Amino acid sequence: METIGLRLYGVKDLRLERFPLPEPGPDEILADVRSNGICMSDHKAALQGAGHKRVPDNVATHPILLGHEFCGTVLKVGARWAGRFKPGQKYSIQPALNLPGREHEAPGYSFPFIGGQATHVLIPKEVLEMDCLLPYDGEAYYQASLSETYSCVIGAFNSTYHSRPGDYRHINGIAAGGRMALLAGAGPMGIAAIDYAVHGDRKPRLLVVTDIDQARLDRLARLIPPAQAAREGVDLRYVNTAKSNAVELLQSLADGQGYDDVFVFAPVPALVEQASSILGFNGCLNFFAGPGNRDFWAKMNFYDVHYMGH
Repeated sequence: METIGLRLYGVKDLRLERFPLPEPGPDEILADVRSNGICMSDHKAALQGAGHKRVPDNVATHPILLGHEFCGTVLKVGARWAGRFKPGQKYSIQPALNLPGREHEAPGYSFPFIGGQATHVLIPKEVLEMDCLLPYDGEAYYQASLSETYSCVIGAFNSTYHSRPGDYRHINGIAAGGRMALLAGAGPMGIAAIDYAVHGDRKPRLLVVTDIDQARLDRLARLIPPAQAAREGVDLRYVNTAKSNAVELLQSLADGQGYDDVFVFAPVPALVEQASSILGFNGCLNFFAGPGNRDFWAKMNFYDVHYMGH
């Protein structure tokens, strides 16, 4: 079978090509792709080529398919998996395979025949053996594509941690009833984080979302209005920090106590430093936005890190 796919050959070398897929073996599954989300990580892979940690060194001669937020329909099932999957079944994908000794490899970055930027894909045994091909029973394909996006947000919320004074055991999760700030949070991932913070099981009492584009903030206010958040027990504030001392403004909203949880949604050094400056006692900084620049640095006050328990 032929597929049409967006293949990466190197730095900014993307080619939309038609090429044949191998016939699925006993350990493989042939599937189509019905929806695929475009992630900022796709952009980073295109900018870095083989320099990206997930992209193989030989990508110039063995190109990979981009796209890791996809779902579709199973077409052919190899004999080994015939008892679990069947033609016509809808599927979603968990791209974080966590292969032993190959932890960086993932669909959409590392494989020649599987990636969401294609019409058809060959799902390899690595995906199947790691239980990362997920049956999907929902109605809309795009919802399954969004599952990877939301898993990133939920994972970030769960990996955030705190501890009690005198107790060195970590308590995973955002501070329940605490103060949370989402810096540069008006983009797609920020919207998902606001949604989860407002409607999830563990909520902050105060949620401050910043951006420097008022139109984006106004759109947020229409999508998730502060009044809606208030009904969930969350004091939601959308704040434009373009023309103010951001640290002073954010600290005033937190009554000078700082924030328990601060997420940074844009890879900007000044934002990381801003986040460090507004952390409260035992606060946790989550640098959510992976940089495209491999030489990314930001300053932090390690006096605060030591004495404030960050």
